[in-house]
Amino acid sequence: MITATQHAVLALIAERIEAEGMPPSQTEIARALGFSSVRAAQYHLEALEAAGAIERIPGRARGIRLLVAPPTPRQDGPDPADDIASQALRLPVLGHVAAGLPIGAGAPEALAAAEDHVVLDRVLFSPAPDYLLKVKGDSMRDEGIFDGDLIGVHRTPQARSGEIVVARIDDEITVKLLRIGKDRIRLLPRNPDFAPIEVQPGQDFAIEGLYCGLVRPNR
Repeated sequence: MITATQHAVLALIAERIEAEGMPPSQTEIARALGFSSVRAAQYHLEALEAAGAIERIPGRARGIRLLVAPPTPRQDGPDPADDIASQALRLPVLGHVAAGLPIGAGAPEALAAAEDHVVLDRVLFSPAPDYLLKVKGDSMRDEGIFDGDLIGVHRTPQARSGEIVVARIDDEITVKLLRIGKDRIRLLPRNPDFAPIEVQPGQDFAIEGLYCGLVRPNR
C-alpha cells in the first residue's frame, strides 16, 4: 500500500521530470516535503520501489524512473499530499542518553525540559515516540544505534525482557537491552567492548521508556 506521503513523493518526482527533465535528488525530496533528514526520503523511495511504483538505478544520484502514472488529485476528496501533516510528529529533544556508561541525569525531572523540537514522519517509528534523546557512545553499535543518533522513546514504565529500553539507575540514564532473570535484572550492551550492567538490590531502578526507532542527523 502506498501511503499519502509516498503519493506526494511520486507527484514531486513526476513534476520535476516534466519541468526539468530529471527527477529530484533525495536531498531535494526531503527539502520539498519538509522531511527532517535525507533518510526519510530514502525510506519512502525504498517503499515505492518495493511497491513497483518506481525503479532506482544504482550508482546514479538522480537515478529514479517512474513505472506508474503520477497520482492526480482526487475529485471526491482531498489530495493525498494534504495528509502529510497528519503523519508528522513534532517531538521534543530532551537531552542525551548514554550508549556507554550511564549519563548522570540528576533526577527524573531531567527528562522534562526540551532542548529543541524536530518534525519527523511517524512511519519511521513503532510505536509512536513521545520524545527524542541524543545518543552518546557506541555500546549499542551492533543494534545499529550510533553516537550522535536521535532515538525515539515511547514513554512507559513497563517493558519485556529482550526489549531495548531507556532506563534510570540511581538518577543516571542509559539505553540498553533489558534482560529480566528470575532473581536479577541486567542491562546489556550490543557491543562486546562494553560490560553488562547488573541492577543491584537497593538501587533506584526504573524504566523510562521503550526504544522505538531512530534518525541519524546529517554529519
